[in-house]
Amino acid sequence: MSLNPKTKYSGLAMTLHWLVAIAVIVTWRIAEAAEHAPTREARGEIMGNHFALGVVIFVLVATRFIWRQMNPPPAQIARHAPWEKTLAKATHLAMYTLLLVMPLVGWFAMSMYGSPISVWGVVEVPALPVPVNRDLAGEIFDLHAIAGTTLLVLIAVHVLATLKHTFIDKDGTLFRMLPFGSVKR
Repeated sequence: MSLNPKTKYSGLAMTLHWLVAIAVIVTWRIAEAAEHAPTREARGEIMGNHFALGVVIFVLVATRFIWRQMNPPPAQIARHAPWEKTLAKATHLAMYTLLLVMPLVGWFAMSMYGSPISVWGVVEVPALPVPVNRDLAGEIFDLHAIAGTTLLVLIAVHVLATLKHTFIDKDGTLFRMLPFGSVKR
């Protein structure tokens, strides 16, 4: 396995990227499953996994963000058009922002219910010292859901751009985030 720092992300960045990708998909599917739960209690149990995974996503993304600051990613592929480079930067910034802010907003909303977040019984994130306001918490969760849909759209743009560059332009963009394959500068 050859990781060229000039064309590929580091092994840790790759690992964090794919763990976050999987966790986001699972978290989204959990939220969807909770919408169809037969009872309020079942919905609460299902959403407990969503909240726990949200904490994990925050830790993974924060770690990745810190790692990225200390270990800058490889330069963008020179062959990409300026508008593509700008769109890629904007998409990455928006995804990082949502991936860091959404868990915090979820924690804030849970705190407005007066509830801590249990991470599968291993650790408990205490509720923030905010007044209980279930109505406002519900509205915040509605905004959280809109942010989630926005994140899914950004992920779709990210994936489609990667596939376009890899299979149409044949520049190997996907392989920047994989330990195999080659990237054409």
